[in-house]
Amino acid sequence: MANDNAEVNDLVISRLVRAPRATLWRAWTDPALLKEWWCPKPWTTEVRAFDLRPGGAFHTFMQGPDGGTSDNPGCFLDIAPQSRIVFTSQLVAGWRPHTPWMSFTAIITMADEGSGTRYGATVMHPDKATRDRHEEMGFFDGWNTCIDQLDAFALSLR
Repeated sequence: MANDNAEVNDLVISRLVRAPRATLWRAWTDPALLKEWWCPKPWTTEVRAFDLRPGGAFHTFMQGPDGGTSDNPGCFLDIAPQSRIVFTSQLVAGWRPHTPWMSFTAIITMADEGSGTRYGATVMHPDKATRDRHEEMGFFDGWNTCIDQLDAFALSLR
């Protein structure tokens, strides 16, 4: 049965960033570059797996200065070069089912707009409770901080 309240379960960010789309795409799709901006500083990111294709592994491990960690195995679902990346925490490489600590599917979009890029992040959750928990954990602050870091980092790559 389809979820008639899908939008209720989504967290959405849409921002105009200064960096050009091609540079954002490069920062997103090169694991050596991704680790530079992926999580809010002073946390650090280790990219444990990155196979940019549908069914390919997408696994990051983050560590905080206080010793806190976040292990995030997942799977890419769809890739549209230079415009869209879709990944999920509900599957790992090879479409294998996974029971994550936070269940979601994210759609990242990039489109030219003026001299910059319209960057979108739609994060879909299985239910409102999971969505609310993700928001309460600081979704908007955390993801917007990462977008700021991505934009600044991508501008430094030019």
